[in-house]
Amino acid sequence: MPRTGQPQDDTADGWFPESVAAEYDDPGGANAPETIEPVVSVLEELADGGPVLEFAVGTGRIAAPLAERGVPLGGIELSRATAARVADKPGGAAVEVTIGDMTSARVPGEYSLVYLVFNTISNVTTQDGQVDVFVNAAAHLRPGGLFLIEVGLPDLRRLPPGQDTVPFTVAPDRRGGGYVGFDQYDVVSQEFTSNHVTVSPDGVGRFRRIPFRYAWPAEMDLMARIAGMRLAYRWADWDRSPLTADSTKHISVWTKTV
Repeated sequence: MPRTGQPQDDTADGWFPESVAAEYDDPGGANAPETIEPVVSVLEELADGGPVLEFAVGTGRIAAPLAERGVPLGGIELSRATAARVADKPGGAAVEVTIGDMTSARVPGEYSLVYLVFNTISNVTTQDGQVDVFVNAAAHLRPGGLFLIEVGLPDLRRLPPGQDTVPFTVAPDRRGGGYVGFDQYDVVSQEFTSNHVTVSPDGVGRFRRIPFRYAWPAEMDLMARIAGMRLAYRWADWDRSPLTADSTKHISVWTKTV
């Protein structure tokens, strides 16, 4: 049983139960206005006035400001704990959220844009499951509609022979304790885990380990082809800069052809 005052987690919420959702909208980082604004602007332009669907809508940090701009918007989300927070944001009350798995959940209508941001495609940990995400996105698109994914590129270039782990954050807290994050890769299965170690100033530690699967852009192009889509755009960031060998992520957009 959880201690008094601590959030109760529901296993049906997967990796984003109440204890995670409660901290998901903390200021800064991915929630900073300067991070969110360019994302929303690009998505609004790609939607071109049509309805939009977000896979893994989370707490609505992108969907709510997009809806606030007048974009008709729906979302699919597995976690009830995060979905419950969407309506609390400005614009969030206009987002129609369906609880379900983005690999299979269907909502009515045809959309001009389906999008999946902040690495969430990697939360689907099998190749078949990732293909299902593409197929499900295509099923929701009208002819000529767009499917957008934002996802990090694996840091394999930083792995010397015999090493499988890459740190991505070391952040001491001036009050004591701090945070360390590192990814551990299996280059055979393309599976990796994101590991998070947090120590509070009073010395209490927490370790969280989340499984992922990485896929290269070329593999995702093939997934799109299976789903009846082809590549329209590929960028290194939301400023639409070109993808290079030194890019740390890619934003890819496919268009429905059938």
